[in-house]
Amino acid sequence: MAEKPSDLWRRQLTEEAAGLAAGTLTPEHAFATQLFPDSLVVATDETLDSFEAGIRALSTPSDDEILAEVERVVLALNAVNEAHDGAGYETGERELLCEYIDATLTENGVDVTALAERNGMDRYEITDEWREW
Repeated sequence: MAEKPSDLWRRQLTEEAAGLAAGTLTPEHAFATQLFPDSLVVATDETLDSFEAGIRALSTPSDDEILAEVERVVLALNAVNEAHDGAGYETGERELLCEYIDATLTENGVDVTALAERNGMDRYEITDEWREW
């Protein structure tokens, strides 16, 4: 199963807290709590859980149904990002989110390359129409 970016962020937060507690990390070198506040991690996790459920619920989906799920998750992630002053997702986070969407589709039997080609786009453009982050 594709790893949610929010799972990675939780691990980074845990490692940072352990480093601070052990004295192996100084506060000026701790950045995870600033990059990944709990509100961002929880909202992202809930959004991605909903996307997974929506994709799994589709049986023999059409391109329109798949792209509707992609649109829904991207718009929800836009709202999460906006709730964090438009700075919730930086370059690395954006890449992880797009990779996660692609991997989730693939794991659920969607040929993402073929889907994209049938809809006049490149595989890595399937979120572009709606993405603001």
